[in-house]
Amino acid sequence: MILSKRLCLPLAAALLAAACTTPQAVRPGVPAPLPGTESPTPLYPPGGEALPPVVPAAPPAAAPTVPPRRVMPYTSEREGRALLARVMPSGIADRRGWMEDIVDVFTGLKLPYSPENFCAAIAVIEQESSWQADPTVPGLPKIVWGKIAEKAEHYRLPMAAVRVALMKPSPTGESYTARIDRLRTEKEMNALYEDMAAEAGRIGLPAGKNPIRTGGPMQVSIEFAEAHARAWPYPFNKRGSWRDEVFTRRGGLYFGIANLLHYPAPYKEMRYRFADFNAGRYASRNAAFQAAVARLSGRELELDGDLLNYRDGVPSGGSTYRALGLLSRRTGLSDDAVLRDLKLEKSAAFGQSELYRRVFALADAAAGRALPREAMPQIDLKSPKITRKLTTEWFANRVDGRYQRCLARQ
Repeated sequence: MILSKRLCLPLAAALLAAACTTPQAVRPGVPAPLPGTESPTPLYPPGGEALPPVVPAAPPAAAPTVPPRRVMPYTSEREGRALLARVMPSGIADRRGWMEDIVDVFTGLKLPYSPENFCAAIAVIEQESSWQADPTVPGLPKIVWGKIAEKAEHYRLPMAAVRVALMKPSPTGESYTARIDRLRTEKEMNALYEDMAAEAGRIGLPAGKNPIRTGGPMQVSIEFAEAHARAWPYPFNKRGSWRDEVFTRRGGLYFGIANLLHYPAPYKEMRYRFADFNAGRYASRNAAFQAAVARLSGRELELDGDLLNYRDGVPSGGSTYRALGLLSRRTGLSDDAVLRDLKLEKSAAFGQSELYRRVFALADAAAGRALPREAMPQIDLKSPKITRKLTTEWFANRVDGRYQRCLARQ
């Protein structure tokens, strides 16, 4: 088979992107959460309280619960800066610059300056980038070339011909091969693919969408950043696209902290919010709902926090929907009503829906106690960068350990 440039460069570009995707539990086709659908006044853990279930006709006796501790925010920016200075770890390069950006982000998002909120952001930054604005990926060139070789073999393309095609000069003056060989970060990978896509029309290559989905010091989704920017005014001067902004330190912090904290959640522990950061907003709430459905229906369900299947962003019924079909007489809801409420799964509104309330009312009554309203999503993390078995639960617990150490520095 003769290898043409028309095939080689787009193939290589797709592989480059695949090689550097972040180890987040992002399922194909699942849309990014839309901040515009949330309450304009977010709630912040651990102050957010779980939504009460519908009380059954004969409510089971339940042990009294201790209400979650309320967040006591510092009201002034000056107090917030002093607090952040206490909880920020020492030894960070440009520590003052990071602090300025974090406070500016909290101010722009109107988030309370609280130890819990600051430490949540600090813990995720440490986990995702170790305080590198443009985090490096160890061995990235080797990973990329390995993936290119695998794909070339799949298509029965001679690797020598692929390398020849990638010797073409790029807009920087270097060949694509040279740029691959010195790749260190996702930002460099993003710039490489942007150049390849921009050249497509001039050299007769099919144009393609940049498939790099995450970036910045918190590895935030670019799709989320674009959605959030439509729903909430961006407080800083923007240069270039939202994609470009994600790859700046301040922009990456802004959208990462927004993804972590800028929505109401009913969790009593911050680690469930960390799980959501990895698996998608409300994944922990939804996993608890799946557990309740499994308990009532007798069906074994994967507690992944996805209540529907998605194909190209379009939702359709899945195993949770089918299990709910077995409960239609008990819930008193039609299939259409169930599907209507399940489509709210990525928003706070699902926790107020009839489906959510009725399922938990039945499950609480059957169990003789109030069941948890949050559960750890059971998801395996997959990425070429991962060489061992990791899960969303591992991620959440790892970040929670950093969070607890941060709180101890107050």
